[in-house]
Amino acid sequence: MSTSSELPAFLRGMDRLFDVLTRICQIIAGIALVAMTLMFAWLVYGRYVLNDTPTWVEQVSHLLLMVIAFLGAAVGVRQDSHLSVVLFRTAAPTHVRTLFVFITDILMAVFGGFMFWYGLELTKFKWNTLIPLIQVSEGFRSLPLTICGALVFLFSTGHLIRLILGRDERKDSIE
Repeated sequence: MSTSSELPAFLRGMDRLFDVLTRICQIIAGIALVAMTLMFAWLVYGRYVLNDTPTWVEQVSHLLLMVIAFLGAAVGVRQDSHLSVVLFRTAAPTHVRTLFVFITDILMAVFGGFMFWYGLELTKFKWNTLIPLIQVSEGFRSLPLTICGALVFLFSTGHLIRLILGRDERKDSIE
């Protein structure tokens, strides 16, 4: 493992920026998870105690679920903890493993780029339509997809830069 002082300045800056973005995503997803839990508690209370079901909870929970899932996925890419199949990479010799990691990072960056581009198009397309019951833009449903795509692209590109410079510190890459 490299110490922070051994890294080039641009890598340290990139790491700091990505750490801040990751932390923001974790905080927002955590707040969304707590809010969704509280809303469902209110839903159960309203339905069974007050006999008056709050109908807005379902629509808001769909929005919050998108935030939790997509921001969580982006964090998983940054921390290399996302669901992935590493069987072939770990069983392969080191030089082949490096190639697998490189290809995986390229594919993830391309996938993130497509997620961002088409998520942005979807968000713009849906922006002028309102979600029933809560009267906010439908674009908010696809905005987490767009943000996740941009972050997956950035984080995967960061992994590629580290790999190319021989500074990749992920566990299943080159030992």
